[in-house]
Amino acid sequence: MSSKFPIVAVTGSSGAGTTTVQQAFKDLFRREGISAAFVEGDAFLLHEREESNRLIREAQAEGKTLTLFGPELHQLERLEALFREYSERGTGQVRHYVTEDNSHEFGGLPPGTFTPWRPVPVETDLLFYEGLHGGMVARNWTRRKLSPSHNPVVIERRSVGDGNNGVDVAQHVDLLIGVVPVVNLEWIQNIHRDTSVKGHTPEAVIDSILRRLRDYTHYITPQFSITDINFQRVPVVDTSNPFIARDVPSADESVVVIRFREPGKYYFPNILKRVHDSYMSRPNTMVIPGGKMRLALEIVCTPLVHEMLEKRQKN
Repeated sequence: MSSKFPIVAVTGSSGAGTTTVQQAFKDLFRREGISAAFVEGDAFLLHEREESNRLIREAQAEGKTLTLFGPELHQLERLEALFREYSERGTGQVRHYVTEDNSHEFGGLPPGTFTPWRPVPVETDLLFYEGLHGGMVARNWTRRKLSPSHNPVVIERRSVGDGNNGVDVAQHVDLLIGVVPVVNLEWIQNIHRDTSVKGHTPEAVIDSILRRLRDYTHYITPQFSITDINFQRVPVVDTSNPFIARDVPSADESVVVIRFREPGKYYFPNILKRVHDSYMSRPNTMVIPGGKMRLALEIVCTPLVHEMLEKRQKN
């Protein structure tokens, strides 16, 4: 952790709602006059979209598991290096992953490609990350080195976890936030997003969910055990069979469970007073109406950001 160059990371699987939380932080930073360097997890993919999809298909044909939730298709060592360099000197190299939504921002680059690596903007107050692996700690996973598309897939195994070979992204993060709906709700959101926005068939999306389940269990969920704050949306309507649900439960049809790793740092009577209809279910857990998640996030996180910046000024 760095008091001079702090890092805020929001972690969660695709479709979990991390982008909504990122937008809330952008509004917070703009309102408070905070200059942030924004980093997207997709920028640290190893390959462009077509190549990643090809490798996933080939692995699937060979009966192997290869998904974007796992480490093999990401440059996690480079992500950790960025966090380390920024926390020490406020510098580092970043790029953007081009999508259909932001292609116009990058001169019309094709979706599924990357912009060039460039230095982090100078004189930023903090770095903000949003993606799959902001709290990644991988001590003993096996990396499979995948060949370029013009060669057969070559598997190179090496042990990760001895000496300097491990990956510990989380150690450099000053505020780690998890966004994790209950799993049935997350699947409903994925199915509706990928069918309505990406044009995938329901069968293809369900197959993708099942293929990613092992990597989700091993590499995504462990991050939520070390987050400083978890936001978990829980529907209050029936989602017992997510594969036949016609609609995504709305915010008003949900509650949000907020878990605090260090509850002693927060004055809960004030938060409860400001977020109406909220209550404490455990000494470290608050429950709020689903429609007030953004309000609660700003109430809880604004003092934490101020505290980080005050420490930065002192140093």
